[in-house]
Amino acid sequence: MSRRAMEQPRRITDSFPRRRRRGPGRPPGRLKDKKDKDKDKVQVKVKVQVRDCPRAPSQPPPDPALLEMLRRFDLSWEYGPCTGITRLQRWERAQELGLSPPGPIRDALLEHRDNPDVTYSLWHEYEL
Repeated sequence: MSRRAMEQPRRITDSFPRRRRRGPGRPPGRLKDKKDKDKDKVQVKVKVQVRDCPRAPSQPPPDPALLEMLRRFDLSWEYGPCTGITRLQRWERAQELGLSPPGPIRDALLEHRDNPDVTYSLWHEYEL
């Protein structure tokens, strides 16, 4: 038999250098300086850009039942997407497309036209 036939078969791991495993009680790698430990603890905060909407200071808050009805209108995808347009524009687009949006929504939007809590959808403050 040839010498090659007697050798063990080669494995893909044979082409990588072997690393020594650390024994019990040995620290995992080099110790960091105290300054480096403090840097690792700093958390990066993600800031979401939010648009400011004009608010009239004298407006009373809308009825919670009305806001719930408008929230359900925003969350129903059968009337199309609502980002980038007002609720009334979305209602009118749905009406033009024959999607039969609820009539009380339009009445409420026209009645509270100057109130930004009613005019804009849930996601109007977020950038597109």
